[in-house]
Amino acid sequence: MNRPRLIATDLDGTLLGPRGVLSPRTLSALRAAVSAGTEVVFVTARPPRFVDMLTAATGLVGTAVCSNGSLVYDVASRIVVETRALPLPTARQVATALAAAAPGLGFALETGHHLLYEPGFGLRFEGAAEFEVAVASLVELWLTEVPVTKLLAWSAQLDADFLLAAAEESAGGVAQFTHSGGRGLLEISAPGVSKASTLSALCAVRGIDASDVVAFGDMPNDLAILQWAGTGYAMANAHPAVLAAVGRHTASNADDGVAVVLEEFFGRG
Repeated sequence: MNRPRLIATDLDGTLLGPRGVLSPRTLSALRAAVSAGTEVVFVTARPPRFVDMLTAATGLVGTAVCSNGSLVYDVASRIVVETRALPLPTARQVATALAAAAPGLGFALETGHHLLYEPGFGLRFEGAAEFEVAVASLVELWLTEVPVTKLLAWSAQLDADFLLAAAEESAGGVAQFTHSGGRGLLEISAPGVSKASTLSALCAVRGIDASDVVAFGDMPNDLAILQWAGTGYAMANAHPAVLAAVGRHTASNADDGVAVVLEEFFGRG
């Protein structure tokens, strides 16, 4: 493959090291790619506020596909340029089906700016307390008037793979189900919304073919994008299903796996 025109990379477990920090080597590799005229797009389950923290620490700017494809975010201007919202009635329908299939779940709604959570949702995200808003009950969760990007379902006992299978069986076709490795955490988007669907639309606008894209990821929410891109790499630390489905593997996030590949295209800075 010639030098890619676009690099699409997941963040947690992929671009970032085990402590959630971008290593000097990986940062240097990204800067070399940008200097050569290649666009870097972050494709993440995270909301824009997390991307802001990353770019503030590294100086990287560009475009991010956030919330598993629900948002397209201009990093430099801090403006959401496209939203693919999950209709609230659909979120409620899915939550009802999931609660019957896997009793004891807690639910939260991601808006891109805040996380609204009901008492049963016991998961807290590191460094995000100021963006997390408690509501009094599950019923109150459905009264929000703010567009929703994702429904989150969480269990203290059941793992994410089990929840994903339960969701597909109980509500398949109603919404898009996936997970990004969070313990007991299932992520639900509008039907047809994924990292891959949003990235492919973004590339079409830019006149970039899938064959000109190199992608990196580690979790089930990355799988479609790794298969869509002309060149997709699973990290050595990836979910077993991702490692099995993707032919190309690189080193783990702890060993700068993204940089290892990019240095083949752009040299080592």
